[in-house]
Amino acid sequence: MALRPNNNYRGNKREEEPYRINQLIRGVEEVRLVGENIEIGVYPFAKALEIAESQNLDLVEISPKAVPPVCKVIDYAKFKYDQKKKQKEIKANATKTVIKEIRFGPNTDEHDFNFKLKHAVNFLKEGAKVKAYVHFVGRTIVFKERGEMLLLNFAKGLEDVGKPDDMPKLEGKRMSIIFSPKAAKK
Repeated sequence: MALRPNNNYRGNKREEEPYRINQLIRGVEEVRLVGENIEIGVYPFAKALEIAESQNLDLVEISPKAVPPVCKVIDYAKFKYDQKKKQKEIKANATKTVIKEIRFGPNTDEHDFNFKLKHAVNFLKEGAKVKAYVHFVGRTIVFKERGEMLLLNFAKGLEDVGKPDDMPKLEGKRMSIIFSPKAAKK
């Protein structure tokens, strides 16, 4: 039996350009031209392309759905670079929410409870959210009240550094509650 070559090659796919530029702008009779060092107005497409080439710049279709389409005379490589730079800046300034989980059983002892409470306080002080849950294994589901009391005591222990987003909820075999850090007082 001869082996056939694997045709699942997924080489580097070219990134789709978000804007049409120069000769890639098709099916357009005239365009509204904008940009620096240009008299803003409506021009025939060929004339607009000629203006862009005379300045060694690109004709970029900014708003294709407008009538007539809006094109800008700019250096496209620099434009793309600036767009990527803005996206990176936005991404860097976005806050990332971290959720730390703390697990209890319905019969958690007081020492274990205090140990986990101390960790939760540290997590909230660092700015992370804390999800505390009681996991009911097997027949321990009959102790739902114990689990709820445990989570409410946990909430009471965290009231200085965090606030609960909601009351404890039972989902399947887990009863959980999420805490957000309180804003630091100035």
